[in-house]
Amino acid sequence: MSDKQSDDATISLITGASRGIGRALALTLARQGGTVVVNYKKNADLAEKTVADVEEAGGRGIAVQADVETADGVTALFDEVDRRYGRLDHFVSNAAASAFKNILDLRQHHLDRAYAMNLRPFVLGAQQAVRLMDNGGRIVALSSYGSIRAFPTYAALGAMKAAIEAWVRYMAVEFAPYGINVNAVNGGLIDSDSLTYFYGVDGMPEMDSVLARVPSGRPGTVQEMADTVAFLLGDGAGYLTGQSLVVDGGLSVVAPPFFADAGEALRLPPRPTRDS
Repeated sequence: MSDKQSDDATISLITGASRGIGRALALTLARQGGTVVVNYKKNADLAEKTVADVEEAGGRGIAVQADVETADGVTALFDEVDRRYGRLDHFVSNAAASAFKNILDLRQHHLDRAYAMNLRPFVLGAQQAVRLMDNGGRIVALSSYGSIRAFPTYAALGAMKAAIEAWVRYMAVEFAPYGINVNAVNGGLIDSDSLTYFYGVDGMPEMDSVLARVPSGRPGTVQEMADTVAFLLGDGAGYLTGQSLVVDGGLSVVAPPFFADAGEALRLPPRPTRDS
């Protein structure tokens, strides 16, 4: 039996929303009065804590367990959204996972999982989302700078992120007549559990040595990523579709020789003052 809710709140579905960027986005949307569907795979306690925090922040929410690595899991997730609400305004494809290995060390199961966990849920989810967005809507996929730059052990995931950004462009064109915008947010070094795990891979350089080459000199925050996604979901991005917004502190625009490696004569001076 259906228990669809008839309120006018914005309904947002976020995959992998129990932690990291997904959780930060859920709370951001809650502060705007939205209803958030918090998808998770295993950790029910974390998901329920996110829902509790969503409600404390002024929104409403439910936690839905579904393994989006499987096609059946994607279907079950959207079926639950349909059963509970009967519609959808926002679909954010955030969940991701991969093996961090050099290309010659990748096996078939690594490639299969990279596709099943990162690309397929986005495409199948978007198909399901469109059917529930009967009054237009927004679709946003989380990407990363590995989609446009090559660095150690990231080939399997970076290639999937690049594919996601290509799908974003195609979806933007095909879904525009339905009043649905499709975009991506391409993150650089974002301070999260995932970043800590990646820089813990054997042989990876120290994170501080990499941050020295980021013009902003620091990692981004999950809130900065969430705020960018929230912008794309909001009224101010109504004419923005098919784009990948880069949130990386300038990392993707620099190249060797880096200022961090330059000699004293080429070091950037302190900020000029009015009296200088």
